[in-house]
Amino acid sequence: MIELIAALQPLVVGAVLIWSSRVKLFSRHAAATANRSALVRLLGQRRALPAYRVLGGVELALGALLLLPPVLRLEAVAATVLAVGFLGYLAYARRAAPTSSCGCLSARSAPVSGRSLGRAALLVAAGGLAAMSPAGWPGALSARPLAGAVVLVAELAAVVALSPELDAAWLLPLRRLRARLTHPLRGGSGVPLLATVQQLQLSDAYRRVAPLLRSDVREHWDDGDWRFVGHAARYQGRPVTAVFAVPLADREPDAVRVAVVDDASGETLLSLAGAPPAGPRLAIAPA
Repeated sequence: MIELIAALQPLVVGAVLIWSSRVKLFSRHAAATANRSALVRLLGQRRALPAYRVLGGVELALGALLLLPPVLRLEAVAATVLAVGFLGYLAYARRAAPTSSCGCLSARSAPVSGRSLGRAALLVAAGGLAAMSPAGWPGALSARPLAGAVVLVAELAAVVALSPELDAAWLLPLRRLRARLTHPLRGGSGVPLLATVQQLQLSDAYRRVAPLLRSDVREHWDDGDWRFVGHAARYQGRPVTAVFAVPLADREPDAVRVAVVDDASGETLLSLAGAPPAGPRLAIAPA
């Protein structure tokens, strides 16, 4: 398997280099991207854009050589050296210009992060494997097409996952989809958590225990006609949890109840209730 992975590395590195060159050579935002990068600090304002363009040309030429068979060992070594240069540049940028943008795979601004360094390290490893492989990628891919396709997809997915500047293309849509599917501000009843929090914050029970609270909402869950909302708190010098019981059917703040529970023993240290709610009564007993 390692022979197959090594033989396919020129495809991975070549594809990444060509994609990176596209931003530097053909993007209308190349000048702005170069000016946001650490090249300005390293080379000066006037030399940043020309250096950015030259780097794009080198990436395009070397990427094309890696994709076109036969792949020579010299090409793989050159790609490894270039990847080592990328890694060194990113380490410099993160230390000397932490607010600068990488400018690597997208014109979108994204500061150099650990993910960026991980991607450069992955390319160094890929280039090294390609330099050590005696086989070419066409033969390896034709001999084991399914396994080869899996390797390529997995590696390119890793490159994308390690590229903060590409988050807008895949990570943000996934987060929006998750929000639509899970409704993070809603409990099982469909009542928004925000409405519950507003109701309890207007309640007498909340005002009476507010000096004890040490956190915002830490957890919440629905049980029957009630929603329970937990806050970290301190009571008589010990860590406790303030558990508010908010009726889902009664919107009056006075219907909110609270129990202060010792975190270590589970004992209810304090229990406060407002006016009886419209729904069923809640009995708060020691755990």
